Amino acid sequence: MNKNHGKGKRGRASIRKVRRAERIANAPTTEVTVTFRHVEPTDAIKDYAEKKFAHFGRSIKRACVAHLILTVDKYRQHGEVTVKSGRLSVVAQEETKDLYSVIDLLTDNVGRQLKKHLEKFKAKKVRSLSTGEVLSSSEEI
Repeated sequence: MNKNHGKGKRGRASIRKVRRAERIANAPTTEVTVTFRHVEPTDAIKDYAEKKFAHFGRSIKRACVAHLILTVDKYRQHGEVTVKSGRLSVVAQEETKDLYSVIDLLTDNVGRQLKKHLEKFKAKKVRSLSTGEVLSSSEEI
């Protein structure tokens, strides 16, 4: 029996709060590695990228690894990211004039791909019975 039984809404709210904290603490994490090519690595960009890609593990409900490669060629800032989780692998590339906007565009692109994958996974329908199975089940009755 519940220890807060009889305390009404406040008791249930405290239970929900504890369960939510446990769920957040046990949430799958995303390991983010950032590689810099032809550019000086800065903590600000690395922290920004880790913050932007950290939520993908929670959205797919599995631990995942994100590898981000940031390259600078004269005036072009190029970014490439690979997000892997189990058999799922998502790749995106973007190029603009600012590394922060490259990271934002990559995050949006990967988010779209993961959302599409999850929708496909949820939309899979149960296989309908074949004609032979339908006829054999009707004969048994």
